[in-house]
Parts: sequence; structure tokens; C-alpha cells
Amino acid sequence: MKENIKSEAERCLQCKKPKCVEGCPVSTQIPEMMSMLLEGQIRQAGQMLFDNNPLSIVCGLICHHEAQCEGHCILNHKKQPIKIGSVENYISDYNLDMLPLKNGDKNGKVGIIGSGPAGITIAFILARRGYDVTIFESHDKIGGVMRYGIPDFRLSKDILERIKKRLEDLGVKIRPNVLIGPVITMDDLFNDGYDSIFIGTGVWNPKKMRIKGESLGHVHYAIDYLKNPEVYDFKGRVTIIGAGNVAMDVARTAIRKGAKEVVILYRKDMEDMPASPHEIEYAALDGVSFETHKQPIEITNEGIIYKDMVFDETWKEVGQNKLFKSEAVIISVSQAPRSNIVSKARDIHVSKKGLVETDNLGHTTRQGVFASGDVVTGAKTVVEAVKYSKVVADAMDDYMTNK
Repeated sequence: MKENIKSEAERCLQCKKPKCVEGCPVSTQIPEMMSMLLEGQIRQAGQMLFDNNPLSIVCGLICHHEAQCEGHCILNHKKQPIKIGSVENYISDYNLDMLPLKNGDKNGKVGIIGSGPAGITIAFILARRGYDVTIFESHDKIGGVMRYGIPDFRLSKDILERIKKRLEDLGVKIRPNVLIGPVITMDDLFNDGYDSIFIGTGVWNPKKMRIKGESLGHVHYAIDYLKNPEVYDFKGRVTIIGAGNVAMDVARTAIRKGAKEVVILYRKDMEDMPASPHEIEYAALDGVSFETHKQPIEITNEGIIYKDMVFDETWKEVGQNKLFKSEAVIISVSQAPRSNIVSKARDIHVSKKGLVETDNLGHTTRQGVFASGDVVTGAKTVVEAVKYSKVVADAMDDYMTNK
């Protein structure tokens, strides 16, 4: 066992009312995990973690621990919280390939559209209960945002291949390169005997800023860039418009891919950036610089035309237009869902933002069709997708049991 993992587990105070558990969106039993590890029960600990969260191995790496479990650790008041994520990942990584996964005795056929965090969670839960599960994935490989939206330096794609192997061990069938909607429709799935269908397609359409110049050849969108950074060749200054966690991932990736200079352009103060302080800190350590109080109003071949911003009860533009020179511009101001499925399907309502409307159990407005994850909530974290998908999996189970 790695000594730092052991010493971190030994620091756990085994609180009677553990605030770390309260801070975890999926209520991981953290003190129990620590004690099981120290008592030589690492396999039992791994099984407990997987049963609670099939993507525990991922969450241990990429969760916003400083705002969740570690941020709620009682030792945080001394600025020395236990590195809970590291311990969780160590246990989950050790166990993933050896977990004894068994099928239950339920009967029914489930179609899952999308293999991101929500779809994988649903697939694991329902396959383990005995359902015949097929995943339809529009890309060539599974993982959704975990594969095509999170850089390798944060999440090794080997982990996703191992997860795929465990799904296949449970009998889950995976159909890659299949976009449900244009050719195979939801009606086709029901006609082929699927008892329920789950939509977990995420949010893959970048949102436009709606300023002049977004169609120029040196302008790109963050979600498109992260899908395959290798096809871009940035050498000079790269400017990212936006300051969320995705923008930080883009910036750190561009630095690693050879960009001479990478700048985050933001219209407010550093303290107002939506990215977590942890991600901002690591971006700075990687060499990313920050230009604040700048509101882009146009993109030209030379760079970004902007106005200075000042705060006077509200943020206001002041002064003359200025040019921020850039070889490439990457826009990172959130994403929206695609409409391939719902535009071809009957009776599935969406919001004005294009998000699928559901009740609190994941039922859409069409009987037998469920949804969760980013396509319902907008862009959120992996662990939040797991949290809601566990509820939806139970609802799907109930629906098919009582059908």
C-alpha cells in the first residue's frame, strides 16, 4: 500500500456525524471506507464504493473534492483536510477489474442512448438487476464527456476501457457510431421490444456568444477542441473567452500541446470566475495567464476587440474599443443539448433551453422514456449525474416491474 494513502486514512477521525459524507453528492460512506482499508478489507471497501457509485474510480480523480467531501472534512478548519479523493481512487482502481459483478433475475429490455456518466450508471445498475441492456453511442467509443470533454492529464482514457470491459462482463451490448434520431428512431426501439428507454446524451452543442467574428477560421469552441486537441496546431497566443472549469481544461491542454502563450479573458474579477479555485490555481501553475475586466464585443483576424469593464453597482463597459491580439480564439461559454432525438420523437417535451423535461424520478412526458444527466440539468459534474441517475434507475426498474 502506498504510504501516503495509509497515512491519510489513519488521519480520519471517524466522526460520529461525518460532515464529509454530507458534502458528498452520493453520500459515500467515507469513515467506513477508511476503516475497512486500514483493517485489510480493501476488496470489501471497493465493493461498497462501487455499489454506491459505479463511477467511483472516476469521481476519486475528478470530483471537486475541495467543495465537497474534503471541503466538509472537520480537519479543513486547519487547512489540512484528508485527501479523500486519493484514498477513494486508490481503492477503486485496485478493485475495478476484480469486482464480482453478478446479474439479477429481472426480465426486460432497456435501451440507453448515450454512454456518458448517466448512461453508464444506468447500464451498470439495471444490468446487475438482470435487465438486457443495449447502449447506443454516437461516437466511436464510450465515455461521453469523460472521454471527449476531460483531458487525459486529468482522467486517463484507459480507465474508460476498463469500465467498458466490466459492462461487457455483465452482458451489456454496446453499439458505437449510432446516432438515434435520423435513422433509428425511438419508435423503432419500442417496436423492437425495448421495455424502457433512457436518454443520457449530454450537452454537445457549444453556445454562441452572438458577436461578430465567430465564424472566422481561427475561432473555435471549447467542447469541439477538447474532443480531439491533436488536430489543432496552435503556436502563438491562444485566448480563451470564458472562465469556467471547461475553460481551464482547454487552457491547460493548449499549453501542453505547444501553444506559446495561453490567456483566459474574463469580464469580471478573478474572484467571480465560475471555475473552482483548485482549477484556477492549477491553470496558473501550468503557465496560463489571466486578463480580467475585459468584455469581448467582436472577433477579428488580428484578435479580440474588447471594452474595459468597471463595477459601479453593476458591471459596465467603459472607454474605447481595444484590440487583444491572438493567433487563435477558443470560446468557452457553456453548452446546450443537440436535438437529434427529441426532434424525431413523439411527445417528449423540452425546455426553452432545449433540455429534456422530466419529473423528479426522471420520467419524461412520453411513457417508458426516462432521462437524466446534463441533457436534463445542463452541464454539471460527473458525480451529480451519478446521483440523479441512481434515482432514475430505480424508477425504470419500478416501471418495468409493474408494466
